[in-house]
Amino acid sequence: MSAAGGGGSTPLTDRVPAWSLTVASMFIVQFGSALSVRLFPVVGTAGTSWLRLTWGAIVFLAVARPKWRSFTWREVRWPVLLGIDTGLMTLAFLAAIDRIPLGTSVAIEFLGPLTVAVIRSRDRRALVWPLLALVGVVLLTEPWAGTIDPVGVLYAVIAGTGWGVYILLTQHVGDRFTGIDGLAISIPVAAVVAAFVGIPQAWGHLDAGVLGLALITALLMPVIPFTLELLALRRLTAAAFGTLMALEPAFGTLIGVLVLAQIPGALQLLGVAFVVVAGIGAERIGHRGEPARFEPPGG
Repeated sequence: MSAAGGGGSTPLTDRVPAWSLTVASMFIVQFGSALSVRLFPVVGTAGTSWLRLTWGAIVFLAVARPKWRSFTWREVRWPVLLGIDTGLMTLAFLAAIDRIPLGTSVAIEFLGPLTVAVIRSRDRRALVWPLLALVGVVLLTEPWAGTIDPVGVLYAVIAGTGWGVYILLTQHVGDRFTGIDGLAISIPVAAVVAAFVGIPQAWGHLDAGVLGLALITALLMPVIPFTLELLALRRLTAAAFGTLMALEPAFGTLIGVLVLAQIPGALQLLGVAFVVVAGIGAERIGHRGEPARFEPPGG
């Protein structure tokens, strides 16, 4: 999942390779997802989503301090829509990893941005990539074994749809807002969306330990990864960034092994490889040109 923004890099970030920022972001996202699993038995998946997004909103608002009066509804509607999508996507993804392995969830979810890349390419030959990814997902889920959770797969598909929409909306927000102002609007909206189902699950189970762990997971996603992606996108083309993000299903599988002891079989590893190759192939032909950027009045 990516964020876009503007501004110049500091001398410190100039000395750090842009690709390494993206790779670090992917590792942190998947580690944060794995760590979130510890909150599920206490506050539920929806409660975890709400807590993570709420802490993230507090951090982004404190850092960005957006000038609300300088924005009109025409500008704000895009980060609001992005926030709604982010909230629903987060709820669906955490519900998915509660039922099926992390690597499988990420691979299925990645079908969303993969489809977006193929559609933007307008090349019929690009249809080979989602087909290859679909084969990979079938190898990952092994439906012939009868062990896959169909509800978990459905949640992952919903999250993937949300991720595809997220990319399109993020482009609009990145074109219209500099810095992290767009995130300071969208993440609080996402927290409100998650609150409708998250508060009933979490209420009565909140204590210092739960709130502290939720803050840590919020820093791991969305705060630190979105910031790293902002820095990376200032020096990477959209195509290069998208190609790197295609490695995320592999990172999800790796973190699932290291943190959650979710050991994939040989066919499942082959499935991950298919999804990664499909993502790289699609992203190489699915990037767009340089957007025309502008700042909101008074921004």
